[in-house]
Amino acid sequence: MGLDFGKAKQVFEAYLDGYDRENDKVKLKIIHTYGVVEQSRSLAERLMLSEEDASLAMIIALLHDIGRFEQLKRFDSFEPATMDHAAYGVEVLFGEGMIRRFIDANTWDDIIRTAIAKHSDFILEGISDERTLLHAKLIRDADKLDNCRVKLVDDLETFMGAPAAEIGAQKISPKVREDALAGRSIFSPDRVTLMDYWVSYLAYFYDLNFRESLDIVEENDFVRRIFDRVPYTDPETRETMENLREKLVRYVREGLK
Repeated sequence: MGLDFGKAKQVFEAYLDGYDRENDKVKLKIIHTYGVVEQSRSLAERLMLSEEDASLAMIIALLHDIGRFEQLKRFDSFEPATMDHAAYGVEVLFGEGMIRRFIDANTWDDIIRTAIAKHSDFILEGISDERTLLHAKLIRDADKLDNCRVKLVDDLETFMGAPAAEIGAQKISPKVREDALAGRSIFSPDRVTLMDYWVSYLAYFYDLNFRESLDIVEENDFVRRIFDRVPYTDPETRETMENLREKLVRYVREGLK
């Protein structure tokens, strides 16, 4: 049997019936899941992948955050300290055998397992198989690209826990400032203030793997638009964010050469 995204989507929708679809955080994650599916489809098209790899990328996107729903049900939180949602998702799919409800054959199991397990790792490493590495990179980029939409349109209090004015009045921790201005992604445990979290969402542009992903960032003007969502009223924070904006715009532009 081949890959059938339509069937996998039906099974996913049935799985979601076990959760409160009207909960703001659950709703956000359902919309995000389908956003990542669409970004995966777009990247596969831009990269001119085979029909099989395009379908595989979309199914990985559909399943990549399946562990989030149980995390929200148990803890009402996205925080990594409450649950490793990627590891839990792998356990549900492969430890409990749920993957066979989504895909009949086990042909792609190793690729799917690895891509989901590593999609939220701080650094992508330890993958030697070329096709597995491709899909691990694809889901990481698609996830970040849809998270740009999340940062622009979703309610800040739902995923940040505070309104824009409160976020922009806070300080940026020295380690987070140093890493962001040095062109490095932010290590989750280093985040202390809400501004640290906001900076980390911008610094993930440094971790995009494909030129085609940077094309999407440039086409949608994601850097400027995400920066502009929060008013930076703390003077030190405002100065750092102006420097970071300039650096990220240049980074994306140079990546497009």
